[in-house]
Amino acid sequence: MSENSARSVTVERTSTGHFVATNTRGGTISFGTGSDSEFTPVELLLAALGGCTAVDVDLATTRHAEPDSFSVEVSGNKVNDELGNRLTDLAVTFTVSFPDGEGADRARTILPRAVKTSHDRLCTVSRTVEIGTPVTAAVEDA
Repeated sequence: MSENSARSVTVERTSTGHFVATNTRGGTISFGTGSDSEFTPVELLLAALGGCTAVDVDLATTRHAEPDSFSVEVSGNKVNDELGNRLTDLAVTFTVSFPDGEGADRARTILPRAVKTSHDRLCTVSRTVEIGTPVTAAVEDA
């Protein structure tokens, strides 16, 4: 394991049902229970899935052309069954268009392969979800 392999965020409660996550670089994102416009944790997971693969695909395609439009929709179904609360049927759908031109033609050609490579190998978030990684939970004294 390399010394740069560890990742962490700190989540702090700001009020009932509202939280702020802070990364090690000082970036923050607020979220909550869905009682207002803040993202919920489930929506953050969906955003992480789309964002992770979007970064990979963006880097691969924009070497050749700047897209006219680039969006990623991520969806899933929240279920509660004998396994507990979870998401099923996760889907990541890209809608990307490029202008006319040789570089754009190359970017269009690369796009499906970039999406597949991100999904199959590069995107840490989707790879973690698909492969499954145990999560431990503990309580420490304050």
